[in-house]
Amino acid sequence: MKMYQVDAFSQQLFQGNPAAVIVLEDWLDDQLMQQIALENNLSETAFVKILDLDQYEIRWFTPLAEVDFCGHATLASAFVLFKDFTEQQTIYFHVKKLGVFIVNQAADGKIQMNFPIRRAEPIADYPSILRDAMRKPFKAVYLNAQAYIIEYQSVQDVLDETPDFAKLAELGSLRTAITSDNRDVAITATDEKYDCVSRYFAPAMGINEDPVTGSIHTAIAPLWAEKLGKSELIAYQASQRGGTLYCKILDQERIEISGYARLFLVAQLFV
Repeated sequence: MKMYQVDAFSQQLFQGNPAAVIVLEDWLDDQLMQQIALENNLSETAFVKILDLDQYEIRWFTPLAEVDFCGHATLASAFVLFKDFTEQQTIYFHVKKLGVFIVNQAADGKIQMNFPIRRAEPIADYPSILRDAMRKPFKAVYLNAQAYIIEYQSVQDVLDETPDFAKLAELGSLRTAITSDNRDVAITATDEKYDCVSRYFAPAMGINEDPVTGSIHTAIAPLWAEKLGKSELIAYQASQRGGTLYCKILDQERIEISGYARLFLVAQLFV
């Protein structure tokens, strides 16, 4: 069985978020897919089932559990399919709880993913764990189906934050993102001008800090688009590896999140 490992949301190896991708004719047993994901010990391992030349089903597993939505492993999967499995420039991922994701590959290799917006609403009554786990002051807390999203006072506070992962793990399936608009700090080693910066923590899922998280930007990008009065934003996720997400607000509560990817390895699994 062939497996690919792809660095998603980066044009450089060893940056962005690594994901494993396995393309199948039929699903494996759920327990086996979970064991493979645990063995890989990456943020996500994606399993893709071929329906035809442009139609696919996709599922994502962290080392500890299957998740409903993963953006970077969708990008990695599309990269693999466009590379080795189809000559189509548009493919469709069928997702159990979120409908159909339309994915295009541009001429320069950028992969453009059409996702549903998963808006975050402001909340005043949030768990005290968030105050206990975070070291830096913050301005507001939002919540969507995936995570608490905490608005910080500055990018520097986002960069400097050192959360208590054991406390954040007590939130269970709800993850935590921190974010700020980018008015005060220049992100080095890049020519991009970023509109917003974020980090993302999911210790209960076996991922203390996720390198780059496409799924949470279906909430973060609309949040900053409204605050900044823009429909297109460039977002940076400021993990140790770092990654860039190109975000465009579309009609009908949809968002396009785009990025690049690099192939790291192709392996043979003996299972």
